[in-house]
Amino acid sequence: MNFEAVFKLLVEKFQSEKIDFALIGGFALHASGLSRATKDIDFIVAEKDIVKVKKIMFSLGYELIHQSKDVSNYLGKLVELGKVDFLHAHRKYALAMLKRANENTIMQGKFKVRVITAEDLIGLKVQSSSNDPKRYNQDMAGIESLIKINYNSLDFPLLREYFALFNREKELDQILLKVKNAQ
Repeated sequence: MNFEAVFKLLVEKFQSEKIDFALIGGFALHASGLSRATKDIDFIVAEKDIVKVKKIMFSLGYELIHQSKDVSNYLGKLVELGKVDFLHAHRKYALAMLKRANENTIMQGKFKVRVITAEDLIGLKVQSSSNDPKRYNQDMAGIESLIKINYNSLDFPLLREYFALFNREKELDQILLKVKNAQ
């Protein structure tokens, strides 16, 4: 996948169509201080813009491989286009994530896009590890790293709320104790 070319295409199209979007996933992790290899690009998009996104993706040579009320996944017909995933913001938490997203630079300053906050990345990882037990260890390691890196600027009540949604407050307490003791 040619990440730089795909970002250029998508960001320009999304901005020209006034699509309400922000970066999530591996590139958002990098913007929050945690580097991780990634194979795709992930966005959160306002539900009202999903039809526009679909038209853009088709016009750029992508195929829709899955769509539900919550997500859509596209795969480029050309290898260079790669895979692009979208989280559809229509519920309270996803809408709030999109609203809180801040402008950030990515790819060594080549692009300026909105990126969700570290707290919201953690919230998505809590959800992911709750929904897919195979992702638990990877997601928990990411959560711990994000908390370490961003400790002094985190909204801890929001983190607690995310963990409470899945009855996992004790895990947050264990991570916070571990991080605090390591400082």
